Amino acid sequence: MGIWSCIGTSLDEVTASLRAGKCGIGHDPSRIAYGYQTDLTGVVPCPELKPLLHRRLRAGLSDEAAYAFMASKQAFEQAGIDEEYRNSHEIGVLFGNDSSAKAIIETDRALQQRPDTALLGSGLIFQSMNSTVNMNMSSIFHLSGINFTVSAACASGSHAVGLGYLLIKQGLQDCVLCGGAQEVNTFAMSSFDALGAFSKRMDEPLRASRPFDRDRDGLVPSGGAAALVLEDYDHAVQRGATILAEVAGYGFSSNGGGISQPSDDGSVTAMMRAVTMAGLTPADIDYVNAHATGTPQGDRFEALALNRIFNGLPALISSTKGMTGHECWMAGASELVYCTLMLRHGFVAPNINFENPDEDTALLNLVTHTVETPLRNVLSNSFGFGGTNSAVVLKG
Repeated sequence: MGIWSCIGTSLDEVTASLRAGKCGIGHDPSRIAYGYQTDLTGVVPCPELKPLLHRRLRAGLSDEAAYAFMASKQAFEQAGIDEEYRNSHEIGVLFGNDSSAKAIIETDRALQQRPDTALLGSGLIFQSMNSTVNMNMSSIFHLSGINFTVSAACASGSHAVGLGYLLIKQGLQDCVLCGGAQEVNTFAMSSFDALGAFSKRMDEPLRASRPFDRDRDGLVPSGGAAALVLEDYDHAVQRGATILAEVAGYGFSSNGGGISQPSDDGSVTAMMRAVTMAGLTPADIDYVNAHATGTPQGDRFEALALNRIFNGLPALISSTKGMTGHECWMAGASELVYCTLMLRHGFVAPNINFENPDEDTALLNLVTHTVETPLRNVLSNSFGFGGTNSAVVLKG
């Protein structure tokens, strides 16, 4: 696995942040000047790529592809997959990504100043396409297997892992680099801000993202990238890989309703499909990493769904978005990294900033402080605009 996020840029740093309930949210004053209603954002470091990549390879990298490179580099290193191995074995790449705004804005601004496309250079096209991440990862790491982008709003990263799992399960691939990436620049979230969906608690950035709390007032946008190397079990054992966890089930559904309307029915369908595919029942789930972003409606419908499945059962529940904000297209993949770290290290990260329940969240078995406990089976939820739902079960 690999991670580049507002709570850390290494697995060790992220593990420590999750355990401590450390929040990575801060201010970006340029957003107010640009016309945003709020300047809150996950603060993601800009990677230094010059020592790592030739200029020709850097030219085509969007912000999110740069994050994805750092996460993928970590993942391949931990997996023990070097350049020689990649060149001699077929490895696929599936990344969740649903926008690449910065390059498009920069292209327009350049043409407004000097209306001549010949002056744009070749890099902007590869930065501006939705497939910017997987095309760059395929080129940089010489990946010759499956290669496409999963574009499914805030469930993109989770669906990428789920599809990688299905391809391996069907014997079509032995190894797939899966993940999700999200740009964090000012241009990326302006239209989202227009919906009034972001928290305006600017005087308390560390307390602004409040999943499931009665006083939540919206999500905090964030981003970065997460990468996971999925591999057929026998293939991994044969080459002596260290196995971190097993993807055991993938569930999906569509709400089929309003384009921004959540649904407890759709959420239940995705969760139960994942649990059933894993050969488990809800009673077997030790922990649920909830999608909950801190929006009034989204958290309400997920709480209803979780109560329909887990009310009265021992599963612990938390949303890590209190710490990270909503990592959007990346979130489904990053939260699987977070879940795997919890599985490996035997703890459940807290749902920070939860102080008061409402009528829908009061029945949830929410973890508000870190719980040290062994975990066997965890479920991670990701839901997105357009009614797309994804759920993945991991076994330790």
